[in-house]
Amino acid sequence: MNKPFPSLMRPLAKAILCTALLGSLQGCVGLVVGGAVASAAAVADRRTLGAQADDKAIALKADSRIKDMGLKDVHVNVNSFNRKVLLTGEITDQATKSAVEKEVRAIDGVMSVTNELEVAGPASYTSRTNDTLITTKVKASLVDMKTISATSFKVITERGVVYLMGRVTEREGQVAGDVARSVSGVAKVVKVLEYITEDEMRALSPIKPAVQL
Repeated sequence: MNKPFPSLMRPLAKAILCTALLGSLQGCVGLVVGGAVASAAAVADRRTLGAQADDKAIALKADSRIKDMGLKDVHVNVNSFNRKVLLTGEITDQATKSAVEKEVRAIDGVMSVTNELEVAGPASYTSRTNDTLITTKVKASLVDMKTISATSFKVITERGVVYLMGRVTEREGQVAGDVARSVSGVAKVVKVLEYITEDEMRALSPIKPAVQL
């Protein structure tokens, strides 16, 4: 199979973003389209396919463990990227915050945990809606940049704070941070990035497509 040309990667990124936005605004877009976009996203991802699968498993196990804790009046989001976990949302007290982190750290495959849980009441619907809008705008702004790979970043927003995850170079991280800060409504940008060298980045681009069985 031929490798995708670099000139095609930006339209690919836009296609991935647009379809993701349709999914969040309109619900399920369709199994065929969703499967195609998922495959495209996997190809553009700088993680190995094994790491991508592990991240999905870690997030599911973490959600299950937190649910089994029987916590009330909490809002915990779990994001895993390359086996590094980010916890965001609201928690009732410091002890519970630490307990949630301990449960997640105990999951097989988790390499590190960044605990950004806020001791506060659950965010309002309006606040969460605003966070979704900010995430959308940040992702769109990253796609518009010509000097970085927007698909290499995962964007999470909580209470106006934007968290950036991904395997990127320091240059890409700096550009993405500046872009996110320029978006209206962003209170702060927190980088939870795994840095790679420029040589490593070039070795990953263009990205080889997944083998089709």
